[in-house]
Amino acid sequence: MASNVVELTKTLVLPILEEKALELVDVEFKKEGRKWYLRVYIDKPGGVDIEDCSAVSEALSAKLDEVDPIDQAYFLEVSSPGAERPLKNEEDIRRAVGKFICVTTYEPVEGQKAFEGRLIQFDGENLTIEIKVKHTTKTVDIPYAKVAKARLAVVF
Repeated sequence: MASNVVELTKTLVLPILEEKALELVDVEFKKEGRKWYLRVYIDKPGGVDIEDCSAVSEALSAKLDEVDPIDQAYFLEVSSPGAERPLKNEEDIRRAVGKFICVTTYEPVEGQKAFEGRLIQFDGENLTIEIKVKHTTKTVDIPYAKVAKARLAVVF
């Protein structure tokens, strides 16, 4: 059921976002404790603000009320994906070239499953990441097919 709600929400929100020149990052429909949450993450170059989130929330809420696809009570949340935005697809990864990212893999690559470093290149097949190892840096090629999760990372 959750996947049906997610797909329908994507269908309903995409025209709203297109009209406002915003990007859909992700949609989640989850139960936390006894409450259900429908979360829609949006973004744009330079980031979204409270007005963007509010406008999308109001428009999407009206559409969801029309269609009424969810049987139980839920909370609708529209927000930015945050500074550590998930990189959900190839286009997200391409835009992250030159940025600091965190990647976890399904299986070890060069003996590791977690990497943090600057994304140097993405050719559609491999992510090339420059990582620090003690007092030196090295590059690691990670096959895209082995990537379990990727996100932007904040450097302190």
